[in-house]
Amino acid sequence: MEGWKLKLRGNMAIDAQGHLHIAGNDTVDLARRFGTPLYIIDEDLVRDICRQYRQEFIEKAGGEVLYASKAFLTLAMCKLIQEEGLGLDVVSGGELFTALQAGFPSNRIYFHGNNKQPDELKLALQSRVGRIVIDNIREIDLVEQIAESENIRAQVLLRVTPGVEAHTHEYIKTGQIDSKFGFTVPNGDAMRALQYALTKSRLIVSGLHCHIGSQIFDMNSFGHAAGIMMQLLKDMKTQLAWEAQELNLGGGFGIFYADGDTPASIASYAEAVLQVVGQKSAELNLSRPKIIVEPGRSIIAEAGTTLYTIGSIKNIPGVRTYLAVDGGMTDNPRYALYKSRYEACIANKADQPAEELVTITGKCCESGDMLIWDIALPKAESGDLLAVACTGAYNYSMSMNYNRIGRPAVVLVKAGEADIIVERESYLDLIRNDRIPPRMQRQ
Repeated sequence: MEGWKLKLRGNMAIDAQGHLHIAGNDTVDLARRFGTPLYIIDEDLVRDICRQYRQEFIEKAGGEVLYASKAFLTLAMCKLIQEEGLGLDVVSGGELFTALQAGFPSNRIYFHGNNKQPDELKLALQSRVGRIVIDNIREIDLVEQIAESENIRAQVLLRVTPGVEAHTHEYIKTGQIDSKFGFTVPNGDAMRALQYALTKSRLIVSGLHCHIGSQIFDMNSFGHAAGIMMQLLKDMKTQLAWEAQELNLGGGFGIFYADGDTPASIASYAEAVLQVVGQKSAELNLSRPKIIVEPGRSIIAEAGTTLYTIGSIKNIPGVRTYLAVDGGMTDNPRYALYKSRYEACIANKADQPAEELVTITGKCCESGDMLIWDIALPKAESGDLLAVACTGAYNYSMSMNYNRIGRPAVVLVKAGEADIIVERESYLDLIRNDRIPPRMQRQ
């Protein structure tokens, strides 16, 4: 069977024994030391991608790069992002608290979300975050009220939906008119929102934000969105005598998961955006705004690999062979949500030829608990290790305790070293917040 071999990403290699290595660590040894399922993060690959973004958008263009922390956030990840000179995009009080606990500079944090709660906004303002990205009229009033009570002024961006239909999964489109996010541009809501925000004495409106979706391969979509936003800035200057200092174009840059994915380079992404901004600034007689982008998936996804142990094997002659692993939708719900595709290999047989077409399923009591349909692999046996690639983004973030299954550990690997950055959840962790009412304990 052709085409089965795993694309080696970052610091992956296969040794003479046929074992998959990641950053100098034998995955067989990692499974023995830390157990499975196990999330493995290639630190140097994350740093390399951060540096590519920094070079293209900060060093060459004087812009800003914010890591979209919803993709994967831990204390250690905050430290890594800080060391690489990037800012942070957070979307909840929990993400903000994590960043603050890690010592991340608050002035480099941008706070997003379509329904921020008063306590979250209060924490953000008290912490002096760099920007609050306002998503709706209610938030204009809330931020004004809380800033008044704290006797400060808040720097904000207004999030708008530019009406761009990015070619991606329906659930991860965000820039089209019919979206829960932001002020709509084509119907005039964005203009009215700015006009209202400018009446607030505690708000400093620094610029605009938009985001057109995720896993986008067509760089023209980013260029088109930038063009629409620049025209909007011109209209706002003309009608309201306001000129933006910042233009945040969000994230969404697509990456390679499996055959058929055709990602561009980070350099071409930057060129597509910055060229349009430069041209439009000149054509429309606008001061060139500071350009901000918010990559998440493209920074962490390919650096992540999930390691499983294969358990039961069910062969239905003439129909299908199922390989069940010791994880599943609890550590990777993305197939159930998006029908996401992945590449994988048997980590302890990574040099062996494919012999069978199999389907990878999880251990949950749920028919929809699937990971990969119809993948060609070497002959598998119970106890073999399955490595699923490109699981750094949204897998840990979306993990859950369905069937009371604990979340896996996360290890950060570099140059032969492996360090736990998230401990495996124990049975005690699962019941830590449970309570039995006193009335049920009376006999």
